[in-house]
Amino acid sequence: MAPITDEQVEAVRALVATIPAGRVATYGDIAAAAGLSSPRIVGWIMRTDSSDLPWHRVITASGKPAPHLATRQLERLRAEGVLATDGRVPLADVRHAF
Repeated sequence: MAPITDEQVEAVRALVATIPAGRVATYGDIAAAAGLSSPRIVGWIMRTDSSDLPWHRVITASGKPAPHLATRQLERLRAEGVLATDGRVPLADVRHAF
């Protein structure tokens, strides 16, 4: 992976900060909106620099949270009215458009 720039980090952070309560976005949605070549870049940025963001509103393209965060992430989403079925968020109903 190419080096990630401060501008890319700030673009991802700004996009994640705009996801409203009760909505979600995928790593791919954010990558596309930020002009990044891969959702993996978003994943790396989220893993290293997102503690002060609504990180729980970012999920995989399958509608599932990251396995190591699943319980916490689904609890936070449920508190915002986003209900998962079999651990999967209904993207068609709650996907945020940038």
